[in-house]
Amino acid sequence: NDSSASVTMFVSPQPVEATDDAFWDQFWADTATSVQDVFALVPAAEIRAVREESPSNLATLCYKAVEKLVQGAESGCHTEKERQIVLNCCRLLTRILPYIFEDPDWRGFFWSTVPGAGRGGGDEDDENARPLAESLLLAVADLLFCPDFTVQSHRRSTVDTAEDIHSIDSCEYIWEAGVGFAHSPQPNYIHDLNRTELLKLLLTCFSEAMYLPPSSDSSNTNPWVQFFCSTENRHALPLFTSLLNVVCAYDPVGYGIPYNHLLFSDYREPLVEEAAQVLIVTLDYDSSTSSSPTLDGTTTGTAMDDVDPPGPDNLFVNYLSRIHREEDFQFILKGVARLLSNPLVQTYLPNSAKKIQFHQELLVLFWKLCDFNKKFLFFVLKSSDVLDILVPILYFLNDARADQSRVGLMHIGVFILLLLSGERNFGVRLNKPYSVRVPMDIPVFTGTHADLLIIVFHKIITSGHQRLQPLFDCLLTIVVNVSPYLKSLSMVAANKLLHLLEAFSTTWFLFSAVQNHHLVFFLLEVFNNIIQYQFDGNSNLVYAVIRKRNVFHQLANLPTDSQSIQKGLQRKKKTPEPISRTNSQDGVSMEGSRPAAPAEPGTLKTSLVATPGIDKLTEKSQVSEDGTMRSLEPESSQPPLEGNPPSAVSDGEPWSGEASHPRRDRRRLSSASSIGQWTPTPDWVMSWKSKLPLQTIMRLLQVLVPQVEKICIDKGLTDESEILKFLQHGTLVGLLPVPHPILIRKYQANSGTAMWFRTYMWGVIYLRNVDPPIWYDTDVKLFEIQRV
Repeated sequence: NDSSASVTMFVSPQPVEATDDAFWDQFWADTATSVQDVFALVPAAEIRAVREESPSNLATLCYKAVEKLVQGAESGCHTEKERQIVLNCCRLLTRILPYIFEDPDWRGFFWSTVPGAGRGGGDEDDENARPLAESLLLAVADLLFCPDFTVQSHRRSTVDTAEDIHSIDSCEYIWEAGVGFAHSPQPNYIHDLNRTELLKLLLTCFSEAMYLPPSSDSSNTNPWVQFFCSTENRHALPLFTSLLNVVCAYDPVGYGIPYNHLLFSDYREPLVEEAAQVLIVTLDYDSSTSSSPTLDGTTTGTAMDDVDPPGPDNLFVNYLSRIHREEDFQFILKGVARLLSNPLVQTYLPNSAKKIQFHQELLVLFWKLCDFNKKFLFFVLKSSDVLDILVPILYFLNDARADQSRVGLMHIGVFILLLLSGERNFGVRLNKPYSVRVPMDIPVFTGTHADLLIIVFHKIITSGHQRLQPLFDCLLTIVVNVSPYLKSLSMVAANKLLHLLEAFSTTWFLFSAVQNHHLVFFLLEVFNNIIQYQFDGNSNLVYAVIRKRNVFHQLANLPTDSQSIQKGLQRKKKTPEPISRTNSQDGVSMEGSRPAAPAEPGTLKTSLVATPGIDKLTEKSQVSEDGTMRSLEPESSQPPLEGNPPSAVSDGEPWSGEASHPRRDRRRLSSASSIGQWTPTPDWVMSWKSKLPLQTIMRLLQVLVPQVEKICIDKGLTDESEILKFLQHGTLVGLLPVPHPILIRKYQANSGTAMWFRTYMWGVIYLRNVDPPIWYDTDVKLFEIQRV
């Protein structure tokens, strides 16, 4: 039976009757095909040719293939032959759907009802005929809980008493123990393979989103996801639970035995990957436009909402937001942390465990969990377990900083840390000493997790590639958010912060782009928070500030006349490096670490939409003395004017006046000329120079510098340790200005990031599905595929 022949016949312009079973059956009757075979036998050119020249044949093929899946779901697939037909139809639809989606004229096809599609051969009322898409999705859902095909049968007897697929309660057939299910079924690799193929088809159905260009209106929901995650799908709860549990229970180490994966092939991993991808796509939901319940049960909608809001219509989002048992949270967090740490384990026990590749999907899943379930977020921050998420993220950020193809990974890592940093507990947890020695390309240091975070951020800013510049605001906002809680920075981290201030406060940098001075404001805020709230344990930082006092004096005396501004901009030409590394005293990198490498030439990457500016991404909250936060709404609801901070902001808050031009952000470090019209003026420099929050630091220098100089002269000292000892016992009580209130910039959901997540997530899924290459060479519109 030569399938390739049938495919060519089917391009014939003559329509083939839907009733000609002999003809159509050859598409799925083959016994020994795999999804790769189907991709090889059905070339893209042929699918497009049929679409253009014999549209009725393509329509019939889709309709017949869906019909076979529906029949399989109805009958319960008891024979090997039925299972084979179901799998082949599944593979064929996975192959064809992207070519339906890429053509706008065909896109609605699956949402139309097929005339005469009633099973009674056309006598039925067409009114209640379902659209093809709905029949397809419901059949796939049924097939995912089909005894002896995708789940273990609970019956011990023979086929005659086989379970009726319509009467089974699929909640008893959840695939893995974990959230809401205690029983772990016997692993069965045939079931895993069958589930994987069905999930691949499901993911392909959902991928219609890839063929629509990114829009600012992220509320346009994906009709496939919307239907599948609605009450129409009676398996929504057990399937959501199965996907989540399969991902979080997976242990790639090979059941705890090192090197075990070299002896046994792992049938579970492809299923886990597919499950993770389906899960994040079903959770693609813009929480900023919804009135989803917040933690205390109040809604983010208006006060006029129902007392008990219904929650999102998307049941997967709904279930995710309602998980609340401590042991469920523990299971999820432990699972995600174990999988995220897997690439790090590789570095000190090479090849001992199977290296997983789906860390980007896991990061999106973790983001969704924290964003949609505030109780989960608080659980994560309740103990130092959050550090098991932090360390892998810092590892990925450091490792990917020079690689242009991993900009998306850098963004999601930073977004997660921004979200966590809005909670006081995160800053407090960072004080735990860092003892894990994951080999990383950073200077050796002894200190806490806060030191690790600052050192990695410094490395990203000074030696990452140009495309990361829009993230600088975010990185420094995270440091500002945690700074009031940092009990004791190491000397290495203190020097890194001062090196950043030095680099960002050069005149050419400050004058060469409209927003560059914001970075200086952020750093000054970090120093002020630590000096005012954590002076006692931070003699290293105080010492570093005293050593670099000239930087603060230069800032206070920044020239504002036109001539000096021009001179400052000229200086840029002599400094080709965006940020000098000379005086950063990097020292030796950790043993066993490899330098961060750029992408191999030719690596494929997908484009991303720009992210909103930091003022759109966050909202300011003030921390009261009892530790509670209250939101500070900017007084003027008018958007800030280009480059002018709004009058409501008096604390030198860096407002991004440019969020509406995210593209321009990319060139933040470039010279004034490349920005186009904008040039720095004396008035502009004055407008922000007068707001630089230097009072606290100037007062500290005024009090301590003479004392330190006196010690040096009296004791003829050049030795740091004596000065540090003096600073450790010094106090500034009553000498500093009144402490300012602590301001935290908390991430706020917005449609800009929702759209960013959609393009990032689908880009990852596109690039990760290469065998078979489901979407390769089709006309995708959500992003561009680029070569490095």
